Amino acid sequence: MSENQFGIRHIIGAPVAKTRLSEQNIVCVPPRSAKFTLEEWRMNNDQRCRNTDDQQQLADRVLYESERIREETAERAAIMKATTDRRIEERIGDVEFIKNELQIQRKEICLELEALGVYKTRCLDCLASLQTNALTICRKCLILRDGRIGIDLVVDGVEHALQQEITTILGGQSLIKRTLEQLNEQMRRLRSIRYLVDRDLQYKQAAIDSDKGSLSLKPTDLCLSVYEGYANLDPASISAEEYNALSAKNIQMAAREVTSARPIRVFVDTLLNQVIDDLWSAYNKCNHEFNERIKETKIAKGKLEDMHRETTEKISKMQNNIIQLQKALSDKEGNIGLAHTRLGRRAQRISAELVRDPPGQTLYYECEMLRHSVEQLQQMLQEATASLRYLLQAQIQLEEDINVKMNTLKIDEVDCMTLRATMDYHAY
Repeated sequence: MSENQFGIRHIIGAPVAKTRLSEQNIVCVPPRSAKFTLEEWRMNNDQRCRNTDDQQQLADRVLYESERIREETAERAAIMKATTDRRIEERIGDVEFIKNELQIQRKEICLELEALGVYKTRCLDCLASLQTNALTICRKCLILRDGRIGIDLVVDGVEHALQQEITTILGGQSLIKRTLEQLNEQMRRLRSIRYLVDRDLQYKQAAIDSDKGSLSLKPTDLCLSVYEGYANLDPASISAEEYNALSAKNIQMAAREVTSARPIRVFVDTLLNQVIDDLWSAYNKCNHEFNERIKETKIAKGKLEDMHRETTEKISKMQNNIIQLQKALSDKEGNIGLAHTRLGRRAQRISAELVRDPPGQTLYYECEMLRHSVEQLQQMLQEATASLRYLLQAQIQLEEDINVKMNTLKIDEVDCMTLRATMDYHAY
Protein backbone atom coordinates (compact mmCIF):
# COMPACT_ATOMS: atom_id res chain seq x y z
CA MET A 1 0.00 0.00 0.00
CA SER A 2 1.25 3.50 -0.82
CA GLU A 3 1.18 6.64 1.23
CA ASN A 4 -1.21 8.30 -1.19
CA GLN A 5 -3.76 5.56 -0.61
CA PHE A 6 -4.13 6.45 3.03
CA GLY A 7 -3.32 10.08 2.57
CA ILE A 8 -0.56 10.25 5.22
CA ARG A 9 3.00 11.52 5.34
CA HIS A 10 5.71 10.78 7.94
CA ILE A 11 7.24 13.88 9.40
CA ILE A 12 9.37 13.42 12.52
CA GLY A 13 7.80 10.02 13.05
CA ALA A 14 4.20 11.38 13.28
CA PRO A 15 1.48 10.95 10.69
CA VAL A 16 -0.26 14.03 9.27
CA ALA A 17 -3.90 13.65 8.34
CA LYS A 18 -4.90 14.74 4.91
CA THR A 19 -8.24 13.01 4.86
CA ARG A 20 -11.14 12.82 7.10
CA LEU A 21 -10.60 11.39 10.53
CA SER A 22 -13.04 8.55 9.91
CA GLU A 23 -10.93 7.40 6.97
CA GLN A 24 -7.58 7.32 8.88
CA ASN A 25 -5.87 4.65 11.02
CA ILE A 26 -4.81 6.44 14.15
CA VAL A 27 -1.34 5.39 15.58
CA CYS A 28 -0.38 6.39 19.13
CA VAL A 29 3.38 7.23 19.51
CA PRO A 30 4.97 7.55 22.94
CA PRO A 31 6.61 10.82 23.77
CA ARG A 32 10.27 11.43 22.86
CA SER A 33 12.74 10.14 25.55
CA ALA A 34 15.17 12.46 27.29
CA LYS A 35 19.01 12.40 26.64
CA PHE A 36 21.36 10.15 28.71
CA THR A 37 24.25 11.33 30.89
CA LEU A 38 27.93 10.47 30.34
CA GLU A 39 27.97 8.31 33.43
CA GLU A 40 25.07 6.35 32.15
CA TRP A 41 26.89 5.93 28.85
CA ARG A 42 30.00 4.58 30.57
CA MET A 43 28.02 2.33 32.81
CA ASN A 44 26.19 1.02 29.78
CA ASN A 45 29.47 0.30 27.99
CA ASP A 46 30.92 -1.47 31.04
CA GLN A 47 27.76 -3.47 31.38
CA ARG A 48 27.91 -4.44 27.75
CA CYS A 49 31.52 -5.55 28.14
CA ARG A 50 30.83 -7.57 31.21
CA ASN A 51 27.79 -9.17 29.58
CA THR A 52 29.83 -9.98 26.52
CA ASP A 53 32.62 -11.49 28.65
CA ASP A 54 30.09 -13.58 30.54
CA GLN A 55 28.57 -14.76 27.29
CA GLN A 56 32.01 -15.65 25.94
CA GLN A 57 32.81 -17.65 29.10
CA LEU A 58 29.44 -19.35 28.84
CA ALA A 59 30.13 -20.10 25.20
CA ASP A 60 33.53 -21.59 26.14
CA ARG A 61 31.87 -23.81 28.71
CA VAL A 62 29.17 -24.81 26.18
CA LEU A 63 31.84 -25.58 23.58
CA TYR A 64 33.80 -27.70 26.05
CA GLU A 65 30.68 -29.45 27.30
CA SER A 66 29.52 -30.00 23.75
CA GLU A 67 32.84 -31.55 22.82
CA ARG A 68 32.70 -33.74 25.91
CA ILE A 69 29.11 -34.76 25.21
CA ARG A 70 29.99 -35.52 21.58
CA GLU A 71 32.86 -37.71 22.58
CA GLU A 72 30.89 -39.34 25.36
CA THR A 73 27.86 -40.00 23.15
CA ALA A 74 30.09 -41.25 20.34
CA GLU A 75 31.86 -43.59 22.75
CA ARG A 76 28.54 -44.66 24.26
CA ALA A 77 27.06 -45.21 20.80
CA ALA A 78 30.09 -47.27 19.79
CA ILE A 79 29.88 -49.30 22.99
CA MET A 80 26.13 -49.83 22.58
CA LYS A 81 26.60 -50.78 18.94
CA ALA A 82 29.33 -53.25 19.88
CA THR A 83 27.15 -54.61 22.71
CA THR A 84 24.16 -54.84 20.40
CA ASP A 85 26.26 -56.55 17.71
CA ARG A 86 27.59 -59.02 20.26
CA ARG A 87 24.08 -59.66 21.61
CA ILE A 88 22.78 -60.12 18.06
CA GLU A 89 25.62 -62.55 17.30
CA GLU A 90 24.87 -64.42 20.51
CA ARG A 91 21.19 -64.45 19.60
CA ILE A 92 21.99 -65.73 16.13
CA GLY A 93 24.12 -68.48 17.69
CA ASP A 94 21.36 -69.41 20.14
CA VAL A 95 18.71 -69.48 17.44
CA GLU A 96 20.97 -71.50 15.13
CA PHE A 97 21.61 -73.98 17.94
CA ILE A 98 17.87 -74.39 18.52
CA LYS A 99 17.39 -74.57 14.75
CA ASN A 100 19.97 -77.37 14.53
CA GLU A 101 18.21 -79.25 17.31
CA LEU A 102 14.92 -78.85 15.47
CA GLN A 103 16.54 -80.01 12.23
CA ILE A 104 17.85 -83.10 14.02
CA GLN A 105 14.37 -83.81 15.36
CA ARG A 106 12.86 -83.18 11.94
CA LYS A 107 15.28 -85.67 10.40
CA GLU A 108 14.31 -88.21 13.05
CA ILE A 109 10.64 -87.54 12.32
CA CYS A 110 11.18 -88.02 8.57
CA LEU A 111 13.10 -91.26 9.14
CA GLU A 112 10.40 -92.50 11.50
CA LEU A 113 7.67 -91.57 9.02
CA GLU A 114 9.53 -93.46 6.31
CA ALA A 115 9.92 -96.50 8.57
CA LEU A 116 6.25 -96.36 9.56
CA GLY A 117 5.36 -96.09 5.88
CA VAL A 118 7.27 -99.32 5.24
CA TYR A 119 5.43 -101.03 8.13
CA LYS A 120 2.13 -99.69 6.82
CA THR A 121 2.92 -101.19 3.41
CA ARG A 122 3.71 -104.51 5.10
CA CYS A 123 0.37 -104.48 6.90
CA LEU A 124 -1.50 -103.59 3.70
CA ASP A 125 0.30 -106.34 1.77
CA CYS A 126 -0.52 -108.83 4.52
CA LEU A 127 -4.19 -107.82 4.49
CA ALA A 128 -4.38 -108.04 0.70
CA SER A 129 -2.66 -111.45 0.69
CA LEU A 130 -4.93 -112.84 3.39
CA GLN A 131 -8.02 -111.52 1.62
CA THR A 132 -7.19 -112.52 -1.96
CA ASN A 133 -5.20 -115.69 -1.27
CA ALA A 134 -5.75 -117.48 2.02
CA LEU A 135 -9.35 -116.49 2.77
CA THR A 136 -10.47 -117.02 -0.83
CA ILE A 137 -8.84 -120.45 -1.01
CA CYS A 138 -10.37 -121.59 2.29
CA ARG A 139 -13.84 -120.46 1.24
CA LYS A 140 -13.36 -122.06 -2.16
CA CYS A 141 -12.39 -125.31 -0.44
CA LEU A 142 -15.62 -125.17 1.57
CA ILE A 143 -17.59 -124.59 -1.63
CA LEU A 144 -15.78 -127.47 -3.37
CA ARG A 145 -16.44 -129.80 -0.43
CA ASP A 146 -20.13 -128.96 -0.69
CA GLY A 147 -19.88 -130.82 -3.99
CA ARG A 148 -19.50 -134.13 -2.13
CA ILE A 149 -22.45 -136.46 -2.67
CA GLY A 150 -24.23 -139.10 -0.69
CA ILE A 151 -23.07 -140.16 2.69
CA ASP A 152 -19.72 -138.40 2.18
CA LEU A 153 -21.44 -135.00 2.55
CA VAL A 154 -20.58 -135.07 6.24
CA VAL A 155 -19.48 -132.44 8.74
CA ASP A 156 -16.06 -133.86 9.47
CA GLY A 157 -12.84 -132.65 11.04
CA VAL A 158 -11.74 -131.09 7.77
CA GLU A 159 -14.74 -128.79 7.70
CA HIS A 160 -14.19 -127.81 11.32
CA ALA A 161 -10.50 -127.16 10.57
CA LEU A 162 -11.40 -125.02 7.54
CA GLN A 163 -13.88 -123.02 9.60
CA GLN A 164 -11.25 -122.58 12.30
CA GLU A 165 -8.69 -121.48 9.73
CA ILE A 166 -11.13 -118.92 8.31
CA THR A 167 -11.79 -117.67 11.86
CA THR A 168 -8.03 -117.37 12.42
CA ILE A 169 -7.60 -115.46 9.15
CA LEU A 170 -10.46 -113.08 9.99
CA GLY A 171 -9.05 -112.57 13.50
CA GLY A 172 -5.62 -111.82 12.08
CA GLN A 173 -7.16 -109.35 9.63
CA SER A 174 -9.00 -107.63 12.48
CA LEU A 175 -5.80 -107.30 14.51
CA ILE A 176 -3.86 -105.99 11.53
CA LYS A 177 -6.62 -103.47 10.73
CA ARG A 178 -6.58 -102.15 14.30
CA THR A 179 -2.78 -101.94 14.16
CA LEU A 180 -3.06 -100.14 10.82
CA GLU A 181 -5.36 -97.58 12.44
CA GLN A 182 -2.77 -97.04 15.17
CA LEU A 183 -0.08 -96.66 12.51
CA ASN A 184 -2.15 -94.09 10.62
CA GLU A 185 -2.83 -92.16 13.82
CA GLN A 186 0.86 -92.16 14.77
CA MET A 187 1.83 -91.06 11.26
CA ARG A 188 -0.76 -88.29 11.43
CA ARG A 189 0.69 -87.09 14.73
CA LEU A 190 4.22 -87.21 13.31
CA ARG A 191 3.13 -85.21 10.26
CA SER A 192 1.43 -82.71 12.56
CA ILE A 193 4.54 -82.25 14.71
CA ARG A 194 6.66 -82.08 11.54
CA TYR A 195 4.45 -79.25 10.32
CA LEU A 196 4.97 -77.42 13.61
CA VAL A 197 8.72 -78.02 13.44
CA ASP A 198 8.85 -76.82 9.82
CA ARG A 199 6.95 -73.68 10.73
CA ASP A 200 9.23 -73.09 13.72
CA LEU A 201 12.29 -73.63 11.50
CA GLN A 202 10.88 -71.17 8.98
CA TYR A 203 10.34 -68.56 11.69
CA LYS A 204 13.80 -69.14 13.12
CA GLN A 205 15.43 -68.92 9.71
CA ALA A 206 13.57 -65.65 9.09
CA ALA A 207 14.76 -64.37 12.49
CA ILE A 208 18.35 -65.42 11.70
CA ASP A 209 18.21 -63.72 8.29
CA SER A 210 16.74 -60.60 9.88
CA ASP A 211 19.39 -60.50 12.61
CA LYS A 212 22.20 -61.16 10.11
CA GLY A 213 20.83 -58.38 7.93
CA SER A 214 20.69 -56.07 10.95
CA LEU A 215 24.22 -57.10 11.93
CA SER A 216 25.54 -56.18 8.49
CA LEU A 217 24.10 -52.65 8.63
CA LYS A 218 26.42 -49.68 9.29
CA PRO A 219 25.64 -46.16 10.50
CA THR A 220 26.75 -44.81 7.13
CA ASP A 221 24.39 -46.93 5.06
CA LEU A 222 21.90 -45.10 2.88
CA CYS A 223 19.05 -47.51 3.62
CA LEU A 224 18.63 -46.37 7.21
CA SER A 225 15.44 -44.69 8.37
CA VAL A 226 14.25 -43.00 11.53
CA TYR A 227 10.99 -44.08 13.08
CA GLU A 228 8.71 -41.10 13.69
CA GLY A 229 5.55 -42.89 14.77
CA TYR A 230 3.85 -42.81 18.14
CA ALA A 231 3.46 -46.56 18.71
CA ASN A 232 5.98 -48.58 20.68
CA LEU A 233 9.02 -49.29 18.52
CA ASP A 234 9.55 -52.66 20.24
CA PRO A 235 6.38 -54.74 19.60
CA ALA A 236 7.83 -57.92 21.16
CA SER A 237 5.34 -59.50 23.56
CA ILE A 238 7.15 -62.78 24.35
CA SER A 239 9.90 -62.90 26.89
CA ALA A 240 13.15 -64.80 26.37
CA GLU A 241 12.08 -67.38 28.97
CA GLU A 242 8.80 -67.97 27.17
CA TYR A 243 10.64 -68.24 23.85
CA ASN A 244 13.09 -70.80 25.23
CA ALA A 245 10.24 -72.71 26.86
CA LEU A 246 8.30 -72.75 23.56
CA SER A 247 11.34 -73.95 21.57
CA ALA A 248 12.14 -76.60 24.18
CA LYS A 249 8.50 -77.69 24.11
CA ASN A 250 8.61 -78.18 20.33
CA ILE A 251 11.83 -80.18 20.59
CA GLN A 252 10.44 -82.29 23.43
CA MET A 253 7.17 -82.89 21.57
CA ALA A 254 9.07 -84.03 18.48
CA ALA A 255 11.34 -86.31 20.53
CA ARG A 256 8.35 -87.71 22.42
CA GLU A 257 6.44 -88.51 19.24
CA VAL A 258 9.50 -90.18 17.70
CA THR A 259 10.03 -92.17 20.89
CA SER A 260 6.38 -93.21 21.04
CA ALA A 261 6.47 -94.31 17.37
CA ARG A 262 9.33 -96.78 17.80
CA PRO A 263 7.43 -99.25 20.04
CA ILE A 264 4.69 -99.40 17.40
CA ARG A 265 7.18 -100.80 14.90
CA VAL A 266 8.25 -103.44 17.41
CA PHE A 267 4.58 -104.20 18.07
CA VAL A 268 3.88 -104.55 14.34
CA ASP A 269 6.82 -106.95 13.96
CA THR A 270 5.61 -109.02 16.90
CA LEU A 271 2.00 -108.94 15.69
CA LEU A 272 2.82 -109.98 12.14
CA ASN A 273 5.02 -112.83 13.35
CA GLN A 274 2.33 -113.98 15.80
CA VAL A 275 -0.40 -113.79 13.16
CA ILE A 276 1.74 -115.69 10.66
CA ASP A 277 2.55 -118.34 13.29
CA ASP A 278 -1.16 -118.73 14.10
CA LEU A 279 -2.00 -118.98 10.41
CA TRP A 280 0.69 -121.59 9.81
CA SER A 281 -0.58 -123.56 12.80
CA ALA A 282 -4.15 -123.46 11.47
CA TYR A 283 -2.86 -124.30 7.98
CA ASN A 284 -0.89 -127.32 9.18
CA LYS A 285 -3.79 -128.51 11.32
CA CYS A 286 -6.17 -128.24 8.38
CA ASN A 287 -3.73 -130.08 6.10
CA HIS A 288 -3.39 -132.79 8.74
CA GLU A 289 -7.17 -133.15 8.86
CA PHE A 290 -7.25 -133.28 5.06
CA ASN A 291 -4.58 -136.00 4.99
CA GLU A 292 -6.33 -137.99 7.70
CA ARG A 293 -9.65 -137.68 5.90
CA ILE A 294 -8.08 -138.64 2.58
CA LYS A 295 -6.46 -141.64 4.27
CA GLU A 296 -9.77 -142.70 5.82
CA THR A 297 -11.55 -142.26 2.51
CA LYS A 298 -8.90 -144.33 0.70
CA ILE A 299 -9.19 -147.07 3.32
CA ALA A 300 -12.99 -147.06 3.01
CA LYS A 301 -12.71 -147.04 -0.78
CA GLY A 302 -10.25 -149.96 -0.64
CA LYS A 303 -12.65 -151.94 1.55
CA LEU A 304 -15.51 -151.18 -0.81
CA GLU A 305 -13.42 -152.25 -3.79
CA ASP A 306 -12.49 -155.50 -2.02
CA MET A 307 -16.12 -156.09 -1.21
CA HIS A 308 -17.07 -155.25 -4.77
CA ARG A 309 -14.54 -157.74 -6.07
CA GLU A 310 -15.81 -160.41 -3.66
CA THR A 311 -19.40 -159.58 -4.56
CA THR A 312 -18.58 -159.89 -8.24
CA GLU A 313 -17.06 -163.30 -7.58
CA LYS A 314 -20.13 -164.30 -5.56
CA ILE A 315 -22.37 -163.12 -8.37
CA SER A 316 -20.41 -165.24 -10.83
CA LYS A 317 -20.64 -168.27 -8.55
CA MET A 318 -24.31 -167.64 -7.93
CA GLN A 319 -25.00 -167.42 -11.64
CA ASN A 320 -23.19 -170.74 -12.13
CA ASN A 321 -25.16 -172.18 -9.23
CA ILE A 322 -28.43 -171.06 -10.78
CA ILE A 323 -27.40 -172.64 -14.06
CA GLN A 324 -26.56 -175.90 -12.24
CA LEU A 325 -29.87 -175.80 -10.39
CA GLN A 326 -31.76 -175.22 -13.60
CA LYS A 327 -29.82 -178.08 -15.18
CA ALA A 328 -30.62 -180.29 -12.18
CA LEU A 329 -34.30 -179.41 -12.52
CA SER A 330 -34.13 -180.30 -16.18
CA ASP A 331 -32.50 -183.60 -15.33
CA LYS A 332 -35.17 -184.29 -12.71
CA GLU A 333 -37.89 -183.77 -15.33
CA GLY A 334 -36.62 -186.87 -17.21
CA ASN A 335 -36.51 -188.95 -14.08
CA ILE A 336 -39.98 -187.77 -13.05
CA GLY A 337 -41.31 -188.55 -16.53
CA LEU A 338 -39.74 -191.99 -16.45
CA ALA A 339 -41.14 -192.79 -12.99
CA HIS A 340 -44.60 -191.46 -13.91
CA THR A 341 -44.58 -193.42 -17.18
CA ARG A 342 -43.63 -196.59 -15.39
CA LEU A 343 -46.35 -196.08 -12.78
CA GLY A 344 -48.82 -195.43 -15.58
CA ARG A 345 -47.86 -198.57 -17.39
CA ARG A 346 -48.10 -200.63 -14.21
CA ALA A 347 -51.47 -199.07 -13.47
CA GLN A 348 -52.72 -200.68 -16.69
CA ARG A 349 -52.29 -204.21 -15.34
CA ILE A 350 -55.45 -206.31 -15.27
CA SER A 351 -57.28 -207.99 -12.42
CA ALA A 352 -55.16 -209.60 -9.79
CA GLU A 353 -51.96 -208.48 -11.47
CA LEU A 354 -52.75 -204.94 -10.24
CA VAL A 355 -51.03 -205.67 -7.01
CA ARG A 356 -49.08 -203.35 -4.69
CA ASP A 357 -45.82 -205.10 -5.13
CA PRO A 358 -42.28 -203.92 -4.23
CA PRO A 359 -41.59 -202.44 -7.68
CA GLY A 360 -44.77 -200.41 -7.39
CA GLN A 361 -43.85 -199.23 -3.92
CA THR A 362 -40.39 -198.37 -5.13
CA LEU A 363 -41.80 -196.38 -8.05
CA TYR A 364 -44.17 -194.57 -5.71
CA TYR A 365 -41.36 -193.69 -3.34
CA GLU A 366 -39.25 -192.66 -6.32
CA CYS A 367 -41.96 -190.27 -7.50
CA GLU A 368 -42.34 -188.80 -4.03
CA MET A 369 -38.60 -188.47 -3.70
CA LEU A 370 -38.35 -186.83 -7.12
CA ARG A 371 -41.20 -184.46 -6.25
CA HIS A 372 -39.51 -183.55 -3.00
CA SER A 373 -36.18 -183.10 -4.80
CA VAL A 374 -37.80 -180.84 -7.41
CA GLU A 375 -39.36 -178.78 -4.64
CA GLN A 376 -36.00 -178.48 -2.95
CA LEU A 377 -34.31 -177.53 -6.21
CA GLN A 378 -37.02 -174.97 -6.99
CA GLN A 379 -36.73 -173.56 -3.48
CA MET A 380 -32.99 -173.33 -3.83
CA LEU A 381 -33.40 -171.82 -7.30
CA GLN A 382 -35.68 -169.12 -5.86
CA GLU A 383 -33.26 -168.46 -3.02
CA ALA A 384 -30.34 -168.38 -5.45
CA THR A 385 -32.23 -166.01 -7.74
CA ALA A 386 -33.12 -163.75 -4.81
CA SER A 387 -29.55 -163.92 -3.55
CA LEU A 388 -28.30 -163.03 -7.04
CA ARG A 389 -30.69 -160.07 -7.14
CA TYR A 390 -29.49 -158.91 -3.74
CA LEU A 391 -25.89 -159.39 -4.79
CA LEU A 392 -26.50 -157.34 -7.93
CA GLN A 393 -28.12 -154.59 -5.84
CA ALA A 394 -25.21 -154.72 -3.43
CA GLN A 395 -22.82 -154.54 -6.37
CA ILE A 396 -24.59 -151.48 -7.74
CA GLN A 397 -24.60 -149.87 -4.27
CA LEU A 398 -20.93 -150.65 -3.86
CA GLU A 399 -20.18 -149.12 -7.25
CA GLU A 400 -22.13 -146.03 -6.27
CA ASP A 401 -20.28 -145.84 -2.95
CA ILE A 402 -16.96 -146.28 -4.72
CA ASN A 403 -17.89 -143.46 -7.11
CA VAL A 404 -18.85 -141.30 -4.11
CA LYS A 405 -15.49 -142.03 -2.49
CA MET A 406 -13.68 -141.30 -5.75
CA ASN A 407 -15.54 -137.98 -6.04
CA THR A 408 -14.61 -137.17 -2.42
CA LEU A 409 -10.97 -138.06 -3.05
CA LYS A 410 -10.94 -135.90 -6.19
CA ILE A 411 -12.36 -132.95 -4.23
CA ASP A 412 -10.13 -133.35 -1.18
CA GLU A 413 -6.90 -134.67 -2.63
CA VAL A 414 -6.86 -133.09 -6.08
CA ASP A 415 -8.89 -129.90 -5.96
CA CYS A 416 -8.56 -128.69 -2.36
CA MET A 417 -4.99 -129.79 -1.71
CA THR A 418 -3.85 -128.34 -5.05
CA LEU A 419 -5.42 -125.03 -4.09
CA ARG A 420 -3.96 -125.14 -0.60
CA ALA A 421 -0.50 -125.80 -2.04
CA THR A 422 -0.56 -122.22 -3.39
CA MET A 423 -1.17 -120.73 0.07
CA ASP A 424 1.85 -118.94 1.48
CA TYR A 425 2.30 -117.09 4.77
CA HIS A 426 5.36 -114.94 5.43
CA ALA A 427 6.22 -111.87 7.47
CA TYR A 428 5.77 -109.57 4.45
